[in-house]
Amino acid sequence: IPDGRGAAARFLRPGRSDVVAIHANDEASMAEIAPLTPLRYDLTRAPLASVIAPPYDVISEADKKELAARHPNNVVRLILPDGEGDAKYPHAAALLDEWLKAGVLVRDNEPAFYRYDQSFLPPGQTEGKSITRRGFLAAVRLHPFSERVILPHERTLSGPKEDRLKLFRATRTQLSPGFMLYSDPRSELDAPLETGNVVTEFATPDGVHHVLAKVTARDAVMAIVDQLRRGTLLIADGHHRYETAVHYRDEISAQNAGAGEHAEHKYFMTFLVNGDDPNLVVFPTHRLVHSLPSFDYEAMLAKAEPLFTVSRRTDSPSADVLLEWLKSAPSRPAFVAAAGTRAALLALKPEVDLGAHPTLGPLVPALRKTDVAVLHSGVLENLLGVSQEAQAKKTNIRYPQDARAALAELRSGAAQVLFLMSATPVAQVRDVAEAGEVMPQKSTFFYPKVPTGLAIHTLDPGRTVPSAV
Repeated sequence: IPDGRGAAARFLRPGRSDVVAIHANDEASMAEIAPLTPLRYDLTRAPLASVIAPPYDVISEADKKELAARHPNNVVRLILPDGEGDAKYPHAAALLDEWLKAGVLVRDNEPAFYRYDQSFLPPGQTEGKSITRRGFLAAVRLHPFSERVILPHERTLSGPKEDRLKLFRATRTQLSPGFMLYSDPRSELDAPLETGNVVTEFATPDGVHHVLAKVTARDAVMAIVDQLRRGTLLIADGHHRYETAVHYRDEISAQNAGAGEHAEHKYFMTFLVNGDDPNLVVFPTHRLVHSLPSFDYEAMLAKAEPLFTVSRRTDSPSADVLLEWLKSAPSRPAFVAAAGTRAALLALKPEVDLGAHPTLGPLVPALRKTDVAVLHSGVLENLLGVSQEAQAKKTNIRYPQDARAALAELRSGAAQVLFLMSATPVAQVRDVAEAGEVMPQKSTFFYPKVPTGLAIHTLDPGRTVPSAV
């Protein structure tokens, strides 16, 4: 049971007065997690439905204003603070301090994993059976990607990392959780997670129903820790935040040589989900190509035929029809290329030797099996001349998630060709990550996003994350 000593609280073995920490394992190649004692909103002052926000990088200026209007203490005021230039970061720190002094945010000193359920309908769907994604918030020990404990699946850009680092330095907190996947094919964590005591449940305007519960029972905590120490973790979302946290850890450790091995700043608050759970649904992100100096749809298809089986239609099909057509592809990888009223289904020929291909050949076999890598390297780069640099900068590409809206935009003349994609299976993402490679950007769309504001992880080198025995 928790011994109640705040940040240093540990789980005591019944019948013993000593404490033995088991921060997941002693093997450097395995993930290590711990319970949290985070800052949380006082729900009597700030109901979560009014104060949570999506991750900072998907919030538009209009979204920010709408979120801020919901409640004076909405977390958007911290993650996207007001102010010009670097002045906004100390503004966020002052606001955080103000909320702590007012008791809007309070420390939860009972060590716990926070089970979190999101029930939702797929994007664009207004009726039908809802899907529930279950995971839990935990503190994950930070490792650089080179150690192959935490596996990335996409590249990061320097700008967002510099912005988040300045916010880390000013507030000395991690405001937004990461999102990672663990492997549990036999669903062994279902039972321990079920022991959680519900803290609150609520609905948000996007139609998602949320349930937050605390898992504190010693046996349940032990089972969770033991399961995750058996393997690595795959980042689903939050690559920039994770890399920023590693940088911040190194910076603070250099300034605080006496900080303990389990100091807070050496851990990253993460939403952890079973990557083998059938309720973990990944949705596709499509590709709208525009502003190419010269583009000939039929010439592109002709150039694609040595590599792909190409099926054509000219009946101005709807997005739903095209996505259904994609499911019938004779082989994989496959995708649909639409231009005006025309469309083509491109399916990679199984007999083609990709090893000799100029842009697909250098890819590892795991990448060559993915729709997105074959599209990006085999078509965008090789046939259309859109370089990897241009792809990263989104020079000629937009990444819509709504196929209907994307097709309408194409047919309005705002783009030259639309590539409709299937979702990338989680197993393929992990295969690529375990091969030491990364996917093209926007390869995965995990819905819904994990909100900011459920909990806040402080990064004090003088505090330690809770241990378990």
